[in-house]
Amino acid sequence: MWALKKLNLDWAEAANLRLTQLNEMEEFHFHAYESTDVYKERMKFVHDKKILKREFKSGDLVFLFNSRLKLFPGKLKLKWSGPFKVVNVSPFGLRIFKVNGQRVKNYLGTDGEKHLVE
Repeated sequence: MWALKKLNLDWAEAANLRLTQLNEMEEFHFHAYESTDVYKERMKFVHDKKILKREFKSGDLVFLFNSRLKLFPGKLKLKWSGPFKVVNVSPFGLRIFKVNGQRVKNYLGTDGEKHLVE
């Protein structure tokens, strides 16, 4: 019924067994870390592939995505507002009305009422 384990009193053999177990565990952690690194690189590549590269110049007309629509959904509300006129394109600028480039798309209509956006 009861099984007794043999007690290993040979300290050198027990130490070698423990060192090999620790080395195996360290190798397992290293492979897990490498696989997460590969996964993160692959997901970054997939994400970056979906990002559209957009070039805007001063004077272009653009639409601005209405991000507050998600807070107050409605079937007949417009997702895009505008057209807005681009005043300045820079990675960092003054605080006139800065907009993330992913929230802006080109306006291809006629000249109408224009607002200024940087």
